Amino acid sequence: MQWTSLVAIFGLFWVLGALVALPIGLRTPDEVSGHQVEPGHADSAPVNFRPKKVVFRATVMAAVLTGLFYLNWMNGWVTRDQLNIFGDPPVKDLGY
Repeated sequence: MQWTSLVAIFGLFWVLGALVALPIGLRTPDEVSGHQVEPGHADSAPVNFRPKKVVFRATVMAAVLTGLFYLNWMNGWVTRDQLNIFGDPPVKDLGY
């Protein structure tokens, strides 16, 4: 596997990890006692958004998933044939 492919896979896992990590630990004004919503702000806007934590969590998750992907690539634990839920195609050679 080329290193550029590994970087691209890491990027895909990072975006996935960021989307998973975004809502973790957020609190709305209804959940925090004594917090007043200022005019012009949405009632559902988070009070304690911390982007550094989201970046850290996404990076750790992407590193672990990329490592597992690479180990699977090298050792062949799960192959494409094992993930084929539709069985063999009706025609093997399409004549191209």
